[in-house]
Amino acid sequence: MSEPGYEEARDELVEVVRRLEAGGLSLEESLALWERGEALAKTCERQLAGARERIDQALAVTEEDVADA
Repeated sequence: MSEPGYEEARDELVEVVRRLEAGGLSLEESLALWERGEALAKTCERQLAGARERIDQALAVTEEDVADA
């Protein structure tokens, strides 16, 4: 299964948190949701880090262009 996009992972993570906070789940269900939430959080972190890197690269190119002008 492919990794979800940032928005999809974020939305699913919100739903996981909502379900955990609502309670009423068995220990096994809670653990499974917790693990899914951890995986989704890591997906979001990876994608945000990639976006930060792209922004930093774009800014570096812009700064080089200004310095060369």
